[in-house]
Amino acid sequence: MIVLLATQMFPAAMLLLPLNILLTNMGLTEKLWALVVPYISSSVPFSIWLLKGYFDTVPSSIEESAYVDGASILTTFYKIVLPLSKPALAVASIFCFMNSWSEYIVARVLIHNEKIYTLPLGLVTLQGQYNTEWGVYSAAAILTAIPVMIIFAYLSKYLIGGLTIGSVKE
Repeated sequence: MIVLLATQMFPAAMLLLPLNILLTNMGLTEKLWALVVPYISSSVPFSIWLLKGYFDTVPSSIEESAYVDGASILTTFYKIVLPLSKPALAVASIFCFMNSWSEYIVARVLIHNEKIYTLPLGLVTLQGQYNTEWGVYSAAAILTAIPVMIIFAYLSKYLIGGLTIGSVKE
């Protein structure tokens, strides 16, 4: 876990040069796959750290009760622990999506072909040197925000459920 935490200490800008050299040697430049490697490598350590912290709060007595009732390790995980961890999974999902969706710096360095620009890169191309069509820019920014709002609206029920799960004693 310390190694995962240590990977979060390095800012993305510091890793861009070695990452660019690595992806060039792999032949992945000018492809959207070039963005998958840095996005996953920046999101997974934080998500693991977040989920580990949440899984540690699940009482072991619940798991032990399932074992006494004859449940296997996988059954206990899928039927008991995973449903209890929906709030943490929702937070990790929102974080990973937002980290990749709104990222600009890494995409700007690794992608130069305008045909495969991400939405933040595309928004910048709408800005002119002397003039900017603010109406078009605003419309594109709103269209960029729609998937974020949809995902947050869908996952918010799990977040609210996680806040109230311990408030009622049965």
